[in-house]
Amino acid sequence: MTVRKYIGTSALVAALLMPTSGYAAKEVIVKDFTERTYGFTTVEEEMITASALFRFDSGMNFTYPDAIRGVYVTGHSAGGARFKELLKLMDSTELNAMVIDIKDDFGDLTYVPADDSPLKPLNIGNPYIKDPKAMLKVLEEKQVYPIARVVVFKDSNLANAKPELSFVGGSTVWKNGRGESFVNPFMKEVWDHNVAIAIEAAKMGFQEVQFDYVRFPEGFETRSDSLKYGKGDYATSKDDDVQLRVHAVTDFVAYAREKLKPYDVKVSVDIFGYAATLPEAPGIGQNFGKISENVDVISSMIYPSHWTSYFGIAKPDLEPYRLVQEYAKAENATLGKLESPPISRPWLQDFTASYLGAGNYKKYGAAEVEAQIRALSEAGIKEYLLWNAGNRYSPGVDYTP
Repeated sequence: MTVRKYIGTSALVAALLMPTSGYAAKEVIVKDFTERTYGFTTVEEEMITASALFRFDSGMNFTYPDAIRGVYVTGHSAGGARFKELLKLMDSTELNAMVIDIKDDFGDLTYVPADDSPLKPLNIGNPYIKDPKAMLKVLEEKQVYPIARVVVFKDSNLANAKPELSFVGGSTVWKNGRGESFVNPFMKEVWDHNVAIAIEAAKMGFQEVQFDYVRFPEGFETRSDSLKYGKGDYATSKDDDVQLRVHAVTDFVAYAREKLKPYDVKVSVDIFGYAATLPEAPGIGQNFGKISENVDVISSMIYPSHWTSYFGIAKPDLEPYRLVQEYAKAENATLGKLESPPISRPWLQDFTASYLGAGNYKKYGAAEVEAQIRALSEAGIKEYLLWNAGNRYSPGVDYTP
């Protein structure tokens, strides 16, 4: 049975219970209470302080490292034999964080929710991680910073279960070339589904929720007219389709962050690297600056293999240092325009992209990983994450620049 511990103040509860129509009277009462009890002189001071106290306590204690240096971990790895191997990697190197799948690319949960969880009836749980709390306890003992990865709008499970929340072509739910379906970022029900999962991860003890696939499908602008889908609260907007997509994606991020505030977790978002080099990525709805204003951490996916002839580099996969160096310049320029920029923590490549074909890729190992880390460090970016889909990371890497 999940034990829930809440800390609150009577002042906050009293303020919330009073009718909004009596705001002036409410202000007097709350102000009187706060002055007598805490010595605060304004309602705003009390509400801010009360809000800070009214927090969920998972019982887990982690210290944020000097800088996050993390790896991606699937649910299978987190719940299987490879978890011990990854812990040894943490123990023997400067790595100090794991990004662990909680909701994966298909919409599956990587654990089975408790019987009293609102997620239990959805039947999307899988016993990959048999005891998430026990796993987190191990990470707590070793002070390995835990980040919960939640894949948001790529969700074949929800799309197939509720086509009205997806994009329909003809009589069936639309699929991309890999057979994957997306759900509709315009729909508030989709937002709440993912926020509920994020809250459950926070209650487990994860210190950060990382939202991935926070976007429309790639190339959506070329097929939007041929698909049937709702626009929810955005249906009456006078904005064009590009701005509507940007609004939906940005609004989801802001909404999720607000809902997660009582759980004391950081909010991060994965975003396409090229989004930082454009005013906005119009088809998928990602605006780097606007998303960055609503998160604690921004994680651009800047794998050299994912760029094609960019920054004047004909074959980016062959030049990991230069690619990351050029990207960092663009990102720093964009974040430098924000009043309160988030932490930059890019995703780096620790895999070999042989699918690019002979002459277009190189085998990635310690030297290539170190080159990317060095390029970030020289640009003043100290945090990073390493991606390898199989969770097999290159040996012999010096993770400090």
